[in-house]
Amino acid sequence: MDETPAEAETGTAQPKGTVTQRAIDRIKAMIAQGLLEPGQKLPTERDLAAQLGISRSSMREAVRALTVLGVLEARHGSGIYVTRLEAGDLLETFGVVADLSRGPRLVELLEVRRVLESTATALAAARITPEALAGVERHLAAMGATDDLEEILAHDLAFHREIVAAAGNTAMAAILDGLSSRTLRARVWRGYQEQGAVERTRREHAAIHRALAARDPEAARTAAAAHVGEVEEWLRARLTD
Repeated sequence: MDETPAEAETGTAQPKGTVTQRAIDRIKAMIAQGLLEPGQKLPTERDLAAQLGISRSSMREAVRALTVLGVLEARHGSGIYVTRLEAGDLLETFGVVADLSRGPRLVELLEVRRVLESTATALAAARITPEALAGVERHLAAMGATDDLEEILAHDLAFHREIVAAAGNTAMAAILDGLSSRTLRARVWRGYQEQGAVERTRREHAAIHRALAARDPEAARTAAAAHVGEVEEWLRARLTD
């Protein structure tokens, strides 16, 4: 196993996980400080390990971990590069975690979605353009024009995406996109099992739209929180039955 110069000199090696985490932290710091820019190729494994004072095997593990997280990108035959560092790319791993969640963890994710969605909707009420508001209206109208649950849910998802995009915060939009699409199954389950859920959902969406059209951030925040909260409380009650 490779040793760092310090380890070879003292004859003691740090725990592998500790050294690897230190390498991860150092690479992240280099990116944050602008020493490594988005799209830039990393130095060779040997050079970077020497620069950071760690073993090549620990450096290899750190690079592998950051590649899984989407911070680094391996290009076949070319090397390792810093990614574009856009919110959607970096939050892909979060989306996978959300997708695999069940039971109480899914309730927790709905709770997070309620907080963020209400904030995004309040921001959208202050920032939404006439064109974006027209898009929200189209999805609301489409939800009322069909009784097909899959179509309603598709327009439900698009309705919220239009609003979050209008809020103008790409990081928040990326997080909510993962939460909304991956909690879709909870809404499907509710739609099939709870009588009157579809009509209630239509009313809740109409209330959100009215707040947006009135350019009223607080009313928009309240309407969005109530809408997501309904699903959250419904699922929470089913888990305690």
